[in-house]
Amino acid sequence: MAISAKWIGGIIGWVAGGPLGALLGVAIGSLFDSSNKAKNAKLEDLNPRDGFLLSFLVLSGYIIKADGKVLDSEMECVRQFLSRNFGESAKTQGEEILRRLFAEQDKQGPVKYKQTVARCCGQISQYMNYSERLQLLNFLVGISQADGHVDPSEIEALKECALWMGLSSADVDSMLNLKGETLEEAYKVLGVSPDATDDEVKKAYRKLALDNHPDRVAALGDDVRKAAEKKFQEINAAKDKVFKARGL
Repeated sequence: MAISAKWIGGIIGWVAGGPLGALLGVAIGSLFDSSNKAKNAKLEDLNPRDGFLLSFLVLSGYIIKADGKVLDSEMECVRQFLSRNFGESAKTQGEEILRRLFAEQDKQGPVKYKQTVARCCGQISQYMNYSERLQLLNFLVGISQADGHVDPSEIEALKECALWMGLSSADVDSMLNLKGETLEEAYKVLGVSPDATDDEVKKAYRKLALDNHPDRVAALGDDVRKAAEKKFQEINAAKDKVFKARGL
């Protein structure tokens, strides 16, 4: 499989030296072994956008296979994401990498592969800021919803990845309800119960808005920022629904 210079730039960055790079090295081939520059990669070689993309591929593969099936609706969601945000070459190469990751998952078995993904998430949490990790989680939730049904095993996998990346189960619950239309779902987006005080609701919203502000993912590119803006609008829609119900 041909690897473009753009992709190599991402690989030579922060993914090269740790567990994320090791797993991607299996999927991509011998690039890591043959590149002295990759072996000597330093943090200043960081390419946040490509690092985000490669992290997305590893974790999306884990979410897709969480229920033991590779559904075309979920794969199509990944294809559209890659094409829309990173171009047609990324779609082709990304899908091939994803299929090789599936093969590696089968080879390692579920227990060992879970440990591998957990270590990858640990590396992601070191070099990706909190808001970028939230946006990554948001994309993963979108994949789980692609077929119109989120299997309990997918929710479990999402929460595993969230915790391994230094996020929370509440972050997963919030994003699973972003497209909801009911007041109950709006409360779940804000992460508070209907019994919460007005001050607690306002505090929860302020934190959610700050953590998910699109400006905090600007380094990942305009297209990812636009996705963050959409998520931000959904958060505000949930806030408006709750505030209206409370007369705030």
